[in-house]
Amino acid sequence: MPEAALRKPATSRHARVLLGLFAAVWIALAIAPKYRHDWALENVLVLLAVPALAWGWRRMPLTLLSYACLFAFGVLHEIGAHYTYAEVPYDAFFQRTFGFSLDAALGLQRNAFDRLVHFLYGVLVTPACIELLDRVAPPRGAWRYVLPVSFVMSHSLLFELFEWLAASVFGGDLGQAYLGTQGDVWDAQQDMLMATLGTVLAVAVLGLRGWMAPRR
Repeated sequence: MPEAALRKPATSRHARVLLGLFAAVWIALAIAPKYRHDWALENVLVLLAVPALAWGWRRMPLTLLSYACLFAFGVLHEIGAHYTYAEVPYDAFFQRTFGFSLDAALGLQRNAFDRLVHFLYGVLVTPACIELLDRVAPPRGAWRYVLPVSFVMSHSLLFELFEWLAASVFGGDLGQAYLGTQGDVWDAQQDMLMATLGTVLAVAVLGLRGWMAPRR
């Protein structure tokens, strides 16, 4: 798809297609998840975010790029919810499909799907954050680059606090499955670091391609 098309506000057709595709993915991955209660907990924010995006499209539509990125992140999140983030079998997939262990090749000692998704959260949510800031509080000068990064970092912090609160309330195996720390005492900090690196990369790439210029 031409880059110019991605810069335009999403049409109703684009919105319906992406929403329909996400609904299909959501239904497919809602069937027999590994841990039903963890799946339900992981989807609390999804059930809030998707209606909010649908409501926002009518009042303040974002570009097709932003919606496509949010769709991609939503699919990754649903995969994590289906298996739980700590048990997504990506390494088994690589061994079965390509004949080698990705974890062994990269020297990984833990399931890294959660790290990848936190990094991609920074990458994929940044375009929408840039557009939202442009609409409600347009930053100027260097702040056009600083505020989107700070915005995503704040989301990451709030999510880690939400995880901690949910794990504290539910406790037991459900709390541990939802946290998915895999024994890493610095899990929350490393997740926030990955999201920060992702948004810095996204801002840098979008800046180089001219996407950070003030909207007229």
